[in-house]
Amino acid sequence: MIPESELIINDDGSVFHLHLRPEELADNVILVGDPGRVDMISEYLEDKEFRHQSREFVSVTGKYGGKRVSVLSTGIGTDNIDIVMNELDALANIDFSTREIRDRKKSLNILRIGTSGAIQPDIPVGSFVFSHISVGCDGLLNWYADRDRIAIPDIEEAFKAHTGWNRHLPDPYFVRAGEDMSSRFLDCTVKGMTVAASGFYGPQGRVLRMPLAMPDMLDTFASFRFDGWRVTNFEMEGSAIAGIAAHLGHNAGTVCCIIANRYLKSSNPDYKPYIRSLIELSLDRLTR
Repeated sequence: MIPESELIINDDGSVFHLHLRPEELADNVILVGDPGRVDMISEYLEDKEFRHQSREFVSVTGKYGGKRVSVLSTGIGTDNIDIVMNELDALANIDFSTREIRDRKKSLNILRIGTSGAIQPDIPVGSFVFSHISVGCDGLLNWYADRDRIAIPDIEEAFKAHTGWNRHLPDPYFVRAGEDMSSRFLDCTVKGMTVAASGFYGPQGRVLRMPLAMPDMLDTFASFRFDGWRVTNFEMEGSAIAGIAAHLGHNAGTVCCIIANRYLKSSNPDYKPYIRSLIELSLDRLTR
């Protein structure tokens, strides 16, 4: 039995942070960072069952093409993803009445739709990048046992050697997206190896008033090559989604709209039309 201190269940039977009850969670889940984007996606859903909000976690469950879909906002950062992914798995695979792990495990389809900055010159603003490999520079996965079981050690060692990885930084981890989720986006997105950073400024090579520990980080990351792979873009959540999903047996991935190109120093703040196109594509591929 899982103690009350480890899995907190609210008085209404919902999980502590997300305020979702097990029966409210669909097998198909879309994650977004911005709580406002939940309402944008819910415009495409029929038969909406509810709308919950707790802090930055806004959730809606409805149907798209006759299939049940849950949409949930996570806020920013892999620390929030640790909460979201563990509580989603608890909703799917723990009996809340007995606090026992279910014998028969459920595998959720989990897709993050986000925004991102490219670091390669041939990936223009408005492109869609699917993260076939996520690079965690946040350190989150290193807190869990058997981390090496789901990581790609050869790329990790080559990456650390190429970058002269700073000893004060968390060890990076490389994790593949779910094979089935990756296959759904092969023909319509740029094939990505995406860095998930632990912040927006220094951890993504931006300099305002504080200098960087790795001053040439962007160029060094962009020049890395391994077995046909290259680092394509930065975002802030995908590595934890891929890593925790791989540990727990869920089919997960991240697809991002490129709203800036760091190499070309270009950006497009009016990216909502691109996001709508990505939402439509993602709903279609997630529920097909």
